[in-house]
Amino acid sequence: MKRLLLAAAVTLAMTGTALASQCPKVMAEVDAAMAANPQISAEQKAEVMKLRAEGEAQHAGGQHAESVATLTKAKEILGLK
Repeated sequence: MKRLLLAAAVTLAMTGTALASQCPKVMAEVDAAMAANPQISAEQKAEVMKLRAEGEAQHAGGQHAESVATLTKAKEILGLK
């Protein structure tokens, strides 16, 4: 039983680290798409920037899964996969 709990804890820790490294990558994708002056409305641009800032704050706060989810919403508005 102790081994199972230890294995679960290690797996959880590794997952957090993996997600943490994805946040900057996804932020860079959003930044690059915005720098390319996408053909979206001003409202959509404002929403993307809001989501980008929220995702960065979540990343800084250690909420990596939430950060990736938030940044993915920004990517969807930009038409990125």
